[in-house]
Amino acid sequence: MRNEQEVNRAIEQYADTVRRLCMLYLKNHADTEDVFQTVFMKYLLHTEPFADDEHEKAWLIRVTINACKDVLKSFFRRRTVSLDEVLEQPALIAPDHREVLEAVLALPQKYRDVVYLHYYEGYAAPAIGRILGKNANTVYTLLGRARQQLRAKLGGEGDG
Repeated sequence: MRNEQEVNRAIEQYADTVRRLCMLYLKNHADTEDVFQTVFMKYLLHTEPFADDEHEKAWLIRVTINACKDVLKSFFRRRTVSLDEVLEQPALIAPDHREVLEAVLALPQKYRDVVYLHYYEGYAAPAIGRILGKNANTVYTLLGRARQQLRAKLGGEGDG
């Protein structure tokens, strides 16, 4: 079990990443907070040392994704929140990013994962492949297809 200082450091360092990833999957604040607590409880109880900060971050991302998927497939999950309700929460979205967020959230889950990890977390394709358990070339393909879909929805020419 980890000590309080380690857990507090991890929360300070990775809280935004975990919350954003939860919102990407769950699309509501209440479930996001539940999964946030679950993830850091698992971190507290995880006894094996991490090789470095990247390994720790990748572990937290993987645990977060798995916890979100557990919530989504839970029998007790009866209430869903529409995309409109998420977009009405101004604290979560900068006004100039609303259109991009709508387009990203409209992507199929397999594309959303790679887009999030690449553009929001800054991971390269090989690292994304290790996190998601996919071949790096598969990640490149998913990123390319996601870009095509986003370009079509947003009407852009560039790769930004």
